[in-house]
This record gives sequence, structure tokens and C-alpha cells, in this order.
Amino acid sequence: MEQKELDRINELYRKQKSEGLTEEEKAEQKELRKRYVENFRSNFEAGLKNISIQNPDGSIIHLADRIKKK
Repeated sequence: MEQKELDRINELYRKQKSEGLTEEEKAEQKELRKRYVENFRSNFEAGLKNISIQNPDGSIIHLADRIKKK
């Protein structure tokens, strides 16, 4: 997500609190928030895929393998 989209989310939030939003702006805000959450989830999952856990017995579990199984 680009910085201009994040700025627009914040701008709409401030306007919502101060004077309210039109129906078009509400729809835009909803779509931008949806894209933000999708982007966040995607980045979070990508980060988890790079994590490995070493058990006390020395074996290693890659979280990417566990994510695929669910």
C-alpha cells in the first residue's frame, strides 16, 4: 500500500471525526481500510513464513510448513 493511500485513510478519519463523511467518502474509506487489512495480513503471513522454531530435542519446525497444513 502506498503512502498516499495511507495518508488518504488518515485524512478521511480526521474528516469523519470533525464534520462527517459523504456516502462516497464512506465507501472510499471502507475500500481503503479493506485493502489496508489485506496488505497487513499478507505481510504478516510472509514474515511468519521466515520464522523457524527449534525444539528442545534439537528438531526445527518451519512455520511456513505449518501454515500450509492448516
